[in-house]
Amino acid sequence: MNNEKRFSPPATGGISLLVVFAVLCLTVFALLSLTTVQANRRLADASVQAVEDYYAADSQAQSILARLRTGELPEGVKQEDNRYSYVCPISSTQELQVEVAVQGAEYKILRWQAVSSVDWQADDTLDLWDGMDF
Repeated sequence: MNNEKRFSPPATGGISLLVVFAVLCLTVFALLSLTTVQANRRLADASVQAVEDYYAADSQAQSILARLRTGELPEGVKQEDNRYSYVCPISSTQELQVEVAVQGAEYKILRWQAVSSVDWQADDTLDLWDGMDF
C-alpha cells in the first residue's frame, strides 16, 4: 500500500483569481476608453459646429461687403463718412464685427473680428483664506 499514489487536484485557486482580476482590469480599461472616445466625439462635433457657424457669418459679412462695394447700403449697416460697420451673428454668444472703409471700387478692412456678445460676469463667490484666521 505504500506504492499507492495519492491523487491531488491541481491548485487552480490562485490562477483563477489572477484571470478574474485580469478580465476585470481589461473591462475597466475598455469602459474608460469608450468614455474617452465619446467625450472626444462630443468635442469634435462642437468644434465642427463652431467652425461652420463662423464661416456662415464670414460668408454673410463678405456678401454685405460686396453689396457695399457696389454702392448699396444694406439694412443694419452703420455709415460714418466712408466708413461702414456691421455685425454678423456667429452663435448665441459670439458675433463677427466688421468695419470697412469703402471709396469707389477700393476698400480697406479696418476690423474683421469675432467678439463675445454676452457680458462677462466675474465669479467672486469663492471664499479664499486671507492668511489671518485659523
